Parts: sequence; C-alpha cells; structure tokens
Amino acid sequence: MVWQFGGGLSFADRADAGARLADRLADMPWSDPVVLGLARGGVPVAVHVADALRAPLDVAVARKIAAPGRPEFGIGAVTADGPPCYDERTLAALGLTPDDLREDCERERAEARRRLRRYRQGRDPMPLAGRDVLLVDDGLATGVTARAALGELRGARPSRLVFAAPVCARESRDALCAGGDADDVVCVSAPREFGAVGSWYRDFGQTSDEEVLAALAERTRT
Repeated sequence: MVWQFGGGLSFADRADAGARLADRLADMPWSDPVVLGLARGGVPVAVHVADALRAPLDVAVARKIAAPGRPEFGIGAVTADGPPCYDERTLAALGLTPDDLREDCERERAEARRRLRRYRQGRDPMPLAGRDVLLVDDGLATGVTARAALGELRGARPSRLVFAAPVCARESRDALCAGGDADDVVCVSAPREFGAVGSWYRDFGQTSDEEVLAALAERTRT
C-alpha cells in the first residue's frame, strides 16, 4: 500500500525531512518496529523516525553499479549479501547483461561489506524476523538502490517490510509496491515532475561516514 501525505513539498535539509516523515509514521500502527537508515544519506532521516517510533536504529548499505565508462550513471545496485538488482530497461537499451557487470557487481559487494563492518563497529545486526522493518532513505528516484536493499531485508523474514522516504518519484514509488519489494511505501511528497532527489532539498550536502557512525553510536547508547 502507498501512503502519501503531500504533493510537491520541499525540505530545508535531511533533519527537517526526517522530522516531517516521522510525524506521518508516528500515527500509523507498528508491531515491534526496527528502523534501518540506507547509508549514507538515509541515516540522518532515519534518526528522527527511530526516535518517533521509539524503535532501535540500524544501518543498511547498498552500492550503485554504474554503466561501463559512466561512473555517475547507476544502472543497478547490490548489497553485502543480497542479489544484485538491475534496471532491466536500461540494461536492454545499453545492450548489457548482468554477466557483463559481474566484476563491477562483486567489487561493489565487497565495498558494501567493508562499509557495514565499519558502521556496525563489531555490533551484531538487529534481529528482523517477525518484526515491522522500516527502510528509510532521503529520497527515491529510480528505485534500484532501494530494491536491492529491500531484497536483502526480505530474506530476513520480517512480518512487514516498509520503505519510507520524504520524497519519491511516483513511478518508482508505485513500482516498489506493485513488484512486492515493499509491503508499504510511505512518503511525504511525490511530485509529478521529479528530477533529482537533491532538487527537493534546500541543503543537500553529502552525509559523512562520521555522521553515520555518530548517529548509530548515540542510538546504541540510548
């Protein structure tokens, strides 16, 4: 199910976006929820969601797989242990197959594992089986990174798997539910003309590893 609460809203920064998303999520029913921020930009948004739901916070990592020779053009994504996810239409348009990208995929998988080790600092991952699991990011554009992360989380057997972001492209948002990647998708804003995620923030500076580590350490202490 899609839960949308606004039209074409913009946000001051990730803290503002997280607070507004948390307000919407706090009014919904949850069963033993756990919140995962999609690193890196999703973590400062997820902090506010975890606080509002009084839920533990963990981190998820998905790495972009770029088109050959075009490092900024993401056509897929992969997590530490889940299956890779590709934009099939883009692959076909470029005349590529997953086998063509196998080496890139394994390199990005290794980097995802390295980042998870760094972010968790020796902590075990949160148990997810039988719980409501919310994957939070700062926005949803093509959806390929979210799909990769959701695919890995689905294997942990949550009772309900939810994707939440302050702003989502409508087509990608609807596809997550239609394809069964998420049981529910929650967003504050889903503008008709989307563009890039950063265009809906007045301040969209890069989130650092240090900010991710600080947020996770603080929630672990509390």
